[in-house]
Amino acid sequence: MTTEFYGNAGLGFHSNDARGATTSEDPVTHEAADRVTPLVRATGAEFGMRTVAIPHVQTTVTAWMLDLASELVFSGDAGTTEAGRPSRRTGVEWANYWSPGRGWTLDADLAFSRARFADVDPVGDHIPGAAGVVVSAGASMGKGRGAFGDVRVRFFGPRTLIEDNSVRSRSSSIVNTQAGYQLPNGLRLAVEVFNLFNSDASDIDYYYASRLPGEPADGVLDLHTHPVTRRMARVALRFGF
Repeated sequence: MTTEFYGNAGLGFHSNDARGATTSEDPVTHEAADRVTPLVRATGAEFGMRTVAIPHVQTTVTAWMLDLASELVFSGDAGTTEAGRPSRRTGVEWANYWSPGRGWTLDADLAFSRARFADVDPVGDHIPGAAGVVVSAGASMGKGRGAFGDVRVRFFGPRTLIEDNSVRSRSSSIVNTQAGYQLPNGLRLAVEVFNLFNSDASDIDYYYASRLPGEPADGVLDLHTHPVTRRMARVALRFGF
């Protein structure tokens, strides 16, 4: 069979931070705090198609949805996640693998998603930090003994950072690569280069109030960024047994 269709649906749970499930006092204000539910219900479903109708090419298209009774969101004041509002996420993923021969493999995965809080609140319904577009692609060569190498690119589209979608992050692209040689005795020597083009991007962005010396006591709403590692090379020698 060159083409198959599939689908499934299920009910599960995700765990909240154990500190939120056991605490009775806010560690900053020392006021009484409500405990969160240790396990939160999650309902999901997916359906899709997988085909190898084109020689040496495998393509998979999947549509999915996920309902969470409580979304985990990041709290800048506490520096951790906290239980939030119910949410719904929907999306489509498209995965492709092509093996043209002689040890070469090319792949490309594209994911498009929509993430929204499911209840009504004047602050807005966008989920901070949820990426709408993610792309991962690469090419690799070499199987078994001998020379090998690969190059991979990862792209994150702009992400909303606040519920009303008035503040968004920049998109980011990172390219990593490696080349090496697999020896007959199980030794594998590789040179890896991370962030090949020295991209000035961020791994993740947050938007919340913080305070520096001399700023108002209530702090200032601002963008907080964790930058990607600058271009870095690493030599690795591995032994498999």
